[in-house]
Amino acid sequence: MNSVITWIAALSACVTLGAHAAPVQCIAPAKPGGGMAVTCKLVQKGLQLQSSSAHPVKISYLPGGIGAVAWNSIVTQRRAEADTLVAFSGGSLMNLAQGKYGDADVSNVRWVAALGVDYGMIAVRSDSPYKTLPDLLDALKKNPSKVTIGAAGTVGSQDWLKISLLAKQKQIDPKNLRFVALEGGGEAFTALRAGHVQVVSGDASEATLHSLDGEIRVLVVLSEKRLPGALADVPTAREQGMDVSWPIIRGVYMGPQVSDADYKRWVGAFDKMMATPEFEQLRARNGLYPFAMSGDKLTAYIKKTVEDYRKQSDQLGLIR
Repeated sequence: MNSVITWIAALSACVTLGAHAAPVQCIAPAKPGGGMAVTCKLVQKGLQLQSSSAHPVKISYLPGGIGAVAWNSIVTQRRAEADTLVAFSGGSLMNLAQGKYGDADVSNVRWVAALGVDYGMIAVRSDSPYKTLPDLLDALKKNPSKVTIGAAGTVGSQDWLKISLLAKQKQIDPKNLRFVALEGGGEAFTALRAGHVQVVSGDASEATLHSLDGEIRVLVVLSEKRLPGALADVPTAREQGMDVSWPIIRGVYMGPQVSDADYKRWVGAFDKMMATPEFEQLRARNGLYPFAMSGDKLTAYIKKTVEDYRKQSDQLGLIR
């Protein structure tokens, strides 16, 4: 009898060790090459910095509905997965505010950590006739139908809003702009390189990834002041006469039925990771800028942000 009990205990220990050895999964709810992928890669490398024995992080891609497919998967089928994280951005929060995830609510998931802040930007190909933001806006004012703009999401998305706000300051009706809705920043830059669109309205971290080979020209960054690093020579909108800025937080959430113990374990892990100088350097290399928040404080911040977005969208007639 004792030998049977010993055998069962040993088997149980092996199963437990095997479960803990399984990789953590970070879901990027878009195609590769965009800001969601940047977030998951930052999680992957940042957790590895913490300990050589840290569980490996596997990145998977689940595009669809600018985050809606991944959100639905987590809240309906994967509610209690303690080692599954999903990347989110300010665009995710905008979609929540506008009802693009159906009847979804901020409280449907558990918000773990915000890892950094990104900023909006507008880019063209390096062989484009548009050398500056005023060049582009002048062309849009003369004949908006001749310029195709690639953006993640449809009318009302944050990428749509970024260039629409710039256009409105030049008395251009955003309804006259010619948008092509794409699934994330990676797909938008692929379309730009191929000449399917002439302009991309996206994020600075995405532009940092795609501008290194010299084929992309960034016309403007939507930050309060110039950004350090690869985009240091790109002027802000304010420098070009337009008072528009667009900060974008990036982070991860998890399922609503993850236990309190597991949730607190992850919050603590991210707090520890984000406090290190090594992570600060890693975040900078990935085109993101300082912003660190987690747990209850992050949840309160997101609730307020979504409510603010909802009010803005309602004023613009964008709420379904």
